[in-house]
Amino acid sequence: MQAQKVVLESVWLDARRKLLGKEKEFTRARDALSQARRELPWQAVSKPYEFVGSKGKTSLAELFDGRSQLIVYHFMFAPDWDAGCPHCSHWADSFNGVIVHLNQRDVTMVAISRAPYAKLAAYRKRMGWSFTWLSSGASDFNFDYHVSFTPEELASKKVDYNFTQSDAGPSEREGVSVFYKDDKGAIFRTYSAFARGIDLLSTDYNYLDLVPKGRDENGKGPYWVRRHDEYK
Repeated sequence: MQAQKVVLESVWLDARRKLLGKEKEFTRARDALSQARRELPWQAVSKPYEFVGSKGKTSLAELFDGRSQLIVYHFMFAPDWDAGCPHCSHWADSFNGVIVHLNQRDVTMVAISRAPYAKLAAYRKRMGWSFTWLSSGASDFNFDYHVSFTPEELASKKVDYNFTQSDAGPSEREGVSVFYKDDKGAIFRTYSAFARGIDLLSTDYNYLDLVPKGRDENGKGPYWVRRHDEYK
């Protein structure tokens, strides 16, 4: 890490106050962006989707669990993988603690992957998680929401991911989608985000952004991330 200048407290406070001005500007911009996000038009969801979880088969409507808002984390776990994506696992370590608070604000949150439920349940037990995790392997859900790709799509190197066509890399990608169910039971997609668009969902990244070494990625991305039981 590059050595930083060491100064007197009065000089440090002056520099910190100047940075505070930039932080407040960013906070106001973020508030405006959040409002614009909430004002996006909605997409009606009429296609039936079937998921498999701890209680057997369930529908998208049932995932709301009596609430009107649903957050789905698109967890990378292909049917032929033996374990979930390390980076999605890194994100998922933040889920358990926040869901109880989301529930109090009329929000249900679940994770969905294409892997069979038995694999998801075994991996969740290994990781010590308790959040709801379901398999979408019997439906087109992952493909319709552009977080899973066919061999043909991957070969073309022009898959539809993050609202553009590009080489997405693996057959599964990460993301989050938000849904709303009205009083008549109609379901709408209100928001989706992918790649670095879900950055804020990783709680520890927000802490790391405060410390001198930051995320310690050296322009290489999160090369250091492991499943939490794989760190030495």
